[in-house]
Amino acid sequence: MTQNIMGVASQYGLKEHGLRNLNMSYWNLTTPALVERIIARREGVLAHEGAVVVRTGHHTGRSPNDKFIVCCQEDHDKIWWGKVNKEFKPEQFDRLYLLMCSYFQDRDVFVQDVTAGAHPEYTLPIRVITESAWHNLFARNLFIRPPVSELPDHVPEFTILQAPSFHADPDTDGTNSEVFIVLNLERRIILIGGTSYAGEIKKSIFTTLNYLLPLKGVLSMHCSANVGKAGDTALFFGLSGTGKTTLSSDPERALIGDDEHGWADDGVFNFEGGCYAKTINLRQDYEPLIWKATRRFGTVLENLTLDQYSRRINYDDDSLTENTRAAYPIGFLDNIVPSGRGGHPANIFFLTADAFGVMPPIARLTPEQAMYYFLSGYTSKLAGTEKGVKEPQTTFSTCFGAPFLPLYPHVYANLLGDKIQKHKSRVWLINTGWTGGPFGVGSRIRIPYTRAMIRAALTGTLDGTPTRRDPMFGISVPEHVPDVPDEVLDPRSTWADPRAYDTQANLLVNKFIDNFKQFESQVSQAVIAAGPAIP
Repeated sequence: MTQNIMGVASQYGLKEHGLRNLNMSYWNLTTPALVERIIARREGVLAHEGAVVVRTGHHTGRSPNDKFIVCCQEDHDKIWWGKVNKEFKPEQFDRLYLLMCSYFQDRDVFVQDVTAGAHPEYTLPIRVITESAWHNLFARNLFIRPPVSELPDHVPEFTILQAPSFHADPDTDGTNSEVFIVLNLERRIILIGGTSYAGEIKKSIFTTLNYLLPLKGVLSMHCSANVGKAGDTALFFGLSGTGKTTLSSDPERALIGDDEHGWADDGVFNFEGGCYAKTINLRQDYEPLIWKATRRFGTVLENLTLDQYSRRINYDDDSLTENTRAAYPIGFLDNIVPSGRGGHPANIFFLTADAFGVMPPIARLTPEQAMYYFLSGYTSKLAGTEKGVKEPQTTFSTCFGAPFLPLYPHVYANLLGDKIQKHKSRVWLINTGWTGGPFGVGSRIRIPYTRAMIRAALTGTLDGTPTRRDPMFGISVPEHVPDVPDEVLDPRSTWADPRAYDTQANLLVNKFIDNFKQFESQVSQAVIAAGPAIP
């Protein structure tokens, strides 16, 4: 069969990936062309003002139990094997790959040739091949687009083959379910099937960079980054739902990126060219930049509902999932750093959504405490971010990104510690979770309060402010923050029953201690002593 091609194709063709006898190949279509295809193929609908609304079906979040890694024997000892990184045999991969190539025969495919990494020394050329137009638009929005003149010569170093309608057979394919996300480090191919959740595309490349860059001395980070008018860079670490995107999208500061960055010898750089923001209960007054971006033509809205007549979005509707998302190019925001690069961070924020309601909303960390809390990576896994999560669950996600770390945790932690010491970065712990009680009793800390705390830290307002030592966590808590009630800074005082607070705090401290035992042989005694302790 003669292959029909539309768009700007690379000379490095699809036959190089084993794809043959295709129906139509759509290469590097522009945003309007992809939107036309999405509507014509009934993959989505247009919302008021032009965003594309799509549904991901059964899978509305990541499938962590369905991720696998294939690597050669030479790299085997580098991988942090276990619950996060499960091994997939090369022969299993070869079979699954051939099956996917066969699946694509006589079908349309959509190709985007893009890159990851805004630093010219660490740019990774990638190719995303999808069976749907909307997933291709997602990739176009999220990654960095090369100039059109460079597309004919684009040669990918990693390739994603994504087919949600292709399901694995666990009995014969060696998967855990019909869903699979398989990263082959040796062949530099990523297979994604059985799930329409687009986040798997971006996170598979993040996992790839988390493998490649630390081996070159670059710290890969699950964080957002912005820069102030004085040129001061700030980082915001945290898992999905802790506020990385919200808090880094500040009208007073230029956004470098909202989710994934590298820290090299000459500063930080964004991995992506777009944003993937949570939109549940989105408010124009609290998050004006994100709200505006969700209404732009070309934005992809996942699992949001809309009025069938007016086509206006209902941001509060969680009937499909609480993990509603918007994927848009970073250029849709008003105040960004076009180069995607910044200097060494003056301030670093660790964000946690504490469902216990016991951690202080802001605290200054010593370098040793920074190492401890970075390795701990405490937060509450929020509803919808993973399949089956219906309400917040206490979790320790190493380096605030354990699901995406192929290497051992101490590799990332040592890089962070070295860079903090070298560049004298100030580190803060920010609780964006609950106050006045645990989830179901208390309430979420108000975004304006969190913004005020971060603003005070960034401007140096807190440098001379008196602090108290939190008796449970041993961290320094400011006694006063402008525009924040003093009682909010002391979580125990917000509880109706202080003794109930003590009980919950003791439970969480014990969880910290138990979790950190796995790292005690890898860090100094000073780092171990920097953690919380039962008073």
